[in-house]
Amino acid sequence: MTETTPRTGRHTPSPGAAPLPRMIAAQAALETRMLLRHGEQLLLTVVIPTLLLVLFSAVDIVSAAGDTRAERVDFLAPGVLALAVLSTAFTGQAIATGYERRYGVLKRLAASPLPRWGLMCGKTGAVLVTLLLQTALLTGVAFALGWSPRGNALGVALLMLLGTAACSGLGLLMAGTLPAEATLAAANLVFVLLLFFGGVIIPLDDFPGPVRAVLDALPVSALSGGLRDILRDGAGLPWTDAATLAAWSAASLTAAARFFHWD
Repeated sequence: MTETTPRTGRHTPSPGAAPLPRMIAAQAALETRMLLRHGEQLLLTVVIPTLLLVLFSAVDIVSAAGDTRAERVDFLAPGVLALAVLSTAFTGQAIATGYERRYGVLKRLAASPLPRWGLMCGKTGAVLVTLLLQTALLTGVAFALGWSPRGNALGVALLMLLGTAACSGLGLLMAGTLPAEATLAAANLVFVLLLFFGGVIIPLDDFPGPVRAVLDALPVSALSGGLRDILRDGAGLPWTDAATLAAWSAASLTAAARFFHWD
């Protein structure tokens, strides 16, 4: 009886963890699918910004936005894009991560071959994918309403990336330090407050000087104001707003990395 030597075929098992980039991409795809299947998250990230853009552009509520629909759309579209960043990177991520932490999902994922920083990269990837979809939808709606944007697309992309980093850091900080129920209440409250006091649909010029000085320092105010300078007024990169967003990004991400609790 002859002994045969086993041959190595293409289906030979290769035990061990998958390459790190593949694991991060898989986690990002999973996070994106979970977000897009969640009705409450879709309401927050897609339906509300779209309705605000359509309704406020049709009704002359904010006088500073302009008398015609085209002028109102030119004013509202940058603010609604900033609101999309807030809803996805801050509110949606804070709520989802807070409940994952409460139910022990994060703790179990942290014990997997995917390192903790890789898990955070996967969540960030899901936020960016969702934000791209939001931006495409809102831009299409704005164009249908008569939007005529100006300015440099690279400046817009830079501001939105900085705004996403700032809001994401704040959302992770909240989710990693507060109970899930407190995160749910606080994240929704912040969303509503910044909708009216973050320069999204109401110009900051309408507020008294001392109040405006405080509101100008908020990340959503810097993002909406900077986007409006570029897309409506055709200005170059607003360095003051970009510096404000960069400072918020560095501070929030550093604090989230320092104080985030996984269980």
